[in-house]
Amino acid sequence: MPQSLYNIYRRYRTLQTHKISALPIVILMPHSACNCRCVMCDIWKDNKNLKQLNENDVKGLLVSLKKFGTTQVVMSGGEALLNANFFRLCELLRNENVSIALLSTGLLFKKNTEQLLQLVKEIIVSLDGDEATHDSIRNIPAAYQKLKEGVQYLKSIKPDYKITARTVIHKLNYKVLPLIIESAKEMGLDQVSFLPADVSSQAFNREITWDATRQQEIMISVDELPELNTVITNVIEKYKSEFDNKFIAESPEKFRKIYTYYSALHGLNPFPYKKCNAPWVSAVIEADGTVRPCFFHEPIGNIRNNSLDEILNSADSIKFRKELDMDKDATCVKCVCYLNLGPTVNVG
Repeated sequence: MPQSLYNIYRRYRTLQTHKISALPIVILMPHSACNCRCVMCDIWKDNKNLKQLNENDVKGLLVSLKKFGTTQVVMSGGEALLNANFFRLCELLRNENVSIALLSTGLLFKKNTEQLLQLVKEIIVSLDGDEATHDSIRNIPAAYQKLKEGVQYLKSIKPDYKITARTVIHKLNYKVLPLIIESAKEMGLDQVSFLPADVSSQAFNREITWDATRQQEIMISVDELPELNTVITNVIEKYKSEFDNKFIAESPEKFRKIYTYYSALHGLNPFPYKKCNAPWVSAVIEADGTVRPCFFHEPIGNIRNNSLDEILNSADSIKFRKELDMDKDATCVKCVCYLNLGPTVNVG
């Protein structure tokens, strides 16, 4: 049986049996700290308690990644580039034919250009608005300008290098949605995608779930919903060509779900339906080795104690996947960031 067909079979098998036979994507968090102080994220608040993955951690993963046929590792964070051994970790993975995608603030691109172009296949940057809005949300002086300069410098050396943006839409930037699209164009980004803010989970280093006061700092209020709806409708009308050519990653229908999500938080309608299989096709490994089935669910082990294979295919982990009803599970219902990867979809 050709290897490609065998991998497809293994991915079908995983979905049917709930035992991981194939794992196309693994998300690594090489460094726990961040070089931004974003208002919708608490990661930076724990910068003093530094945790990071090391070379031995990644070497220990290689056997499991090879067994699972992993083709892509997404470097997340914190800011992954703060790990002094980041590119050594990339080398270890690239030597096993695993492609690297990097989620980044973009502040360190210029000083790492050569190695980024050599070892990282694609980059996804965080973009929060036009210059004033982006800098205000990031709480870092000149964050926008550094991001722009870094993106444009990479593109000047390798014009076809893929750099996309991801934007979290919330109370502080929904009014400038058109300016976000224009800013992405101005920077020379290849694509921009949008999602609502997570205000209800313990992801992003929240020791406890945000209380109502903290949620309201980020969540679009019920009184603002009509304006949000107008902004979204206007964007869909004005940027039809950008939806058509996929410069805006979402379809207009999916883009409208930003409004549906926030109105659901206020109890005005159900949360948008989402089809997700993240726990069957990916795993998240945090900077201290903690393993989660996705960003939002509880930890299931640690790679410093057991192999990734042992963790993902423990009796408890298999039971978790088998019993997970995403239409009813409170974490899944409110999830803002989900993955649905079919068995025949190539990754990496």
